[in-house]
Amino acid sequence: MTTKGPSYKQIIVSMSSDNIKTFMTLSNNYIININWALKNVKSNVIIDFICLDYRGPIFVLNKVAAPSDICIVSNYIKNTNMNFEDIQDARLPQSKSYLKILGLSYYIENTNTPIDSSVIKNIIKSTHIFNDIKVVSKLQVCKVSPKSDIAIIWINI
Repeated sequence: MTTKGPSYKQIIVSMSSDNIKTFMTLSNNYIININWALKNVKSNVIIDFICLDYRGPIFVLNKVAAPSDICIVSNYIKNTNMNFEDIQDARLPQSKSYLKILGLSYYIENTNTPIDSSVIKNIIKSTHIFNDIKVVSKLQVCKVSPKSDIAIIWINI
């Protein structure tokens, strides 16, 4: 499987560069043992291979991992007899997406008060479309042009 950029069919484990080298020497054994542990809990996830990143090993899977699968991978690595003391928890890749909303009124209805990020955030929280989306930074609200009353909202999700 080849992907351009992060995929949710991966588990990233962050560790120091010294530990990465040690870890990769026995990576084939780790794949076999972790797959065995996943099979024992009747998971449908299988590790296909491990590739290397500057942050640590990336486990490439056949399916998207459930939290229990990620926990199994993390616990296995932490409980090996190698000294991986600086390992952080295993995790799925983070999305680097944004949403651009056009065509909203720049002013709050029947007032001359400009709309701000807190108003937009409250609207987003109350809308069912955004139930499973996390806003990762402050919302940006700006006018389309100086004389326009239309707003553009940028949301990093």
